[in-house]
Amino acid sequence: MQHIGAYLSKGECTFTVWAPLRSNVALHLHTPLDTVAPMSRDASGYWLCTVDNIRPGALYTFILDDDIQRPDPASHYQPQGVHGPSMVVDHAAFEWRDHTASLPKLDDYIIYELHVGAFTDAGTFTAAINRIPYLVELGVTAVEIMPVAQFPGRRNWGYDGVYPFAVQNSYGSIDELKALVDACHRHNLAVILDVVYNHLGPEGNYIRDYAPYFTDRYKTPWGESLNFDGEHSDGVCDYFVSNARYWLKHFHFDALRLDAVHAIADLGARPFLLRLSEAVEREFAAKERPRYLIAESDLNDTRVLRDREQLGFGLHAQWSDDFHHALHALLSGELRGYYGDFGNVEHLVTALQRCFVYAGDYSHFRKRRHGNDASRFHTGRFVVASQNHDQVGNRMLGERLIALTDAPRARLAAAAVLLSPYIPLLFMGEEHGEDRPFLYFVDHGDEHLKEAVRKGRRREFAGFHDAGELPDAFAEEALVLSKPDWSKQQRGASATMLDFYRSLIRIRTSCPAIGPAERRRVKATHYNATQAVKLYYEHDTEAAICLFNFGDSICEIAFETTVGWHKRFDAHTPPWHGAGNAVAPETLTCESRRVALNGYGCVVYCQQ
Repeated sequence: MQHIGAYLSKGECTFTVWAPLRSNVALHLHTPLDTVAPMSRDASGYWLCTVDNIRPGALYTFILDDDIQRPDPASHYQPQGVHGPSMVVDHAAFEWRDHTASLPKLDDYIIYELHVGAFTDAGTFTAAINRIPYLVELGVTAVEIMPVAQFPGRRNWGYDGVYPFAVQNSYGSIDELKALVDACHRHNLAVILDVVYNHLGPEGNYIRDYAPYFTDRYKTPWGESLNFDGEHSDGVCDYFVSNARYWLKHFHFDALRLDAVHAIADLGARPFLLRLSEAVEREFAAKERPRYLIAESDLNDTRVLRDREQLGFGLHAQWSDDFHHALHALLSGELRGYYGDFGNVEHLVTALQRCFVYAGDYSHFRKRRHGNDASRFHTGRFVVASQNHDQVGNRMLGERLIALTDAPRARLAAAAVLLSPYIPLLFMGEEHGEDRPFLYFVDHGDEHLKEAVRKGRRREFAGFHDAGELPDAFAEEALVLSKPDWSKQQRGASATMLDFYRSLIRIRTSCPAIGPAERRRVKATHYNATQAVKLYYEHDTEAAICLFNFGDSICEIAFETTVGWHKRFDAHTPPWHGAGNAVAPETLTCESRRVALNGYGCVVYCQQ
């Protein structure tokens, strides 16, 4: 596998680009001197040249067949945006200080998802560094950064990137992104980068001029499908495998979140995801700090997680949409679109017990059977959330859960996520009950493309909304409105919600039983004729019981026990308050084992 892009070493810079169907490729150096250098082709279609006396900051493009001039598909930085020349970068210049970091293992991740442009007023990597102490104090252990690959304009969710190796110039420099990762590590926070290997954005997408990166044999919801299994697909696979290695090696990311792997069409005998997991294991398995691959997939297919020896892809974890949908539909009552497959408490119990609600079951939304059984997998292989950028931002009006329900139900959702046996994920601002929306925003320059996006989004929402006006994704206001109001945390209901989240996180991290476990050590139960759920954890040193009431009125439950239990958490305790005035007992014994749960209440008992 060739080292694509521009790499400096001892005063020389080697430029490598894959262009197998071109008869001639030359390097055009724009600065410091305007010169053209010929490149030589190897047997696999890679063009190379080495140039002396190149310094960081030099700008360059490639000339294809003496006619077409384009930036580097593996550009590391685009200082003038997607249409400008690429820039030479010296990755060895950054001084890392994270060598002594004590970073969590995957089982211990409590993930905080953020968008760099919306996380702070400035919307930069450097500004985000200033908020790291807050994240540490909150109690999360991992930060997930939405895509930062170069996209057109200055604002975007990040899923319209067209230079997968380049750091978005409006967020800051390469060294500033490294400084953000380094600062997180020095606070013992793991860092996950969201990467997109299922499509590229439309504007500034010049990669097609180099090689057959795309195919018309498949389609994605966002445009052309990448060519992972057709002619010349080896080079396409190598390009994206190199990209993963690039972020993990040069930026010290601890994990990659692979966007929408269900949209990667690949019928090859050795699919791209398999090659990717093999490459990451080969390079990083012997390292002191492990690296993880976490897939977003709506297929409910355990092939994503199965070992390669079992014909799986061998990825480390995947998101569980079913958990979100079951929780959201139960608490909000929303049953449009895919939420129509959910809506009762049994669905959530199934999600807690086996993760996938649809494990070969018939889906009315899909009008077919969906998924397979994940119940044999360790629960730490799944990421769950009550809110994330997709489930909030892909709503037409970008409403967060608290805007669709109320504070008691939003607190119960937080409890269900943070006390679950899975890896919990929080979306920026939810911890203080942020009620500002998270809207879709983008900054394309092409008017025809803008109109195409507007039409596409109207079609997308047809199954979910029949009223309301679609916000203008191209207005700067869409980004401004999507920034959480951090000043709320100091007062009123927001301060109360923040304290609630902190308390839940403390319970999760201090109780050995709560969290990822072997399936046989976790059991979820629904109490018939109620909306109550019991989640029981068995542990070598301390068991735990989490009780939830998804109804709006008090319910009483009883269970058999031969040991004593001590109350560790009660959502009805001031200042949080639930619906009702029942008081859960401080202790439970074999003689006294009845608990009254307030509406939308939650109580945690640990074994004495």
